[in-house]
Amino acid sequence: MLGSMLRQLKTHPSLIPLLVFIGVGSFGASLYLLRLAVRNPDVSWNRKNNPEPWNNMAPTEQYKFFTVNMDYSKLKKDRPDF
Repeated sequence: MLGSMLRQLKTHPSLIPLLVFIGVGSFGASLYLLRLAVRNPDVSWNRKNNPEPWNNMAPTEQYKFFTVNMDYSKLKKDRPDF
């Protein structure tokens, strides 16, 4: 299969950028899914010891990937301790 793919790339070199962009896009998408699975407070991997991980987050902790006009260092705690 890899041999036939390389043979096609030799006969049609215009497919090389297409394969590069598809590879970079799929790699970026998989990295983002990995980041969501590990860093997101809504995901709980250990339900016995920490069933609600979002309660342990500090208000100054940034968990979003990108925020516009938001300074997390100036936020104050607006919820009670449980």
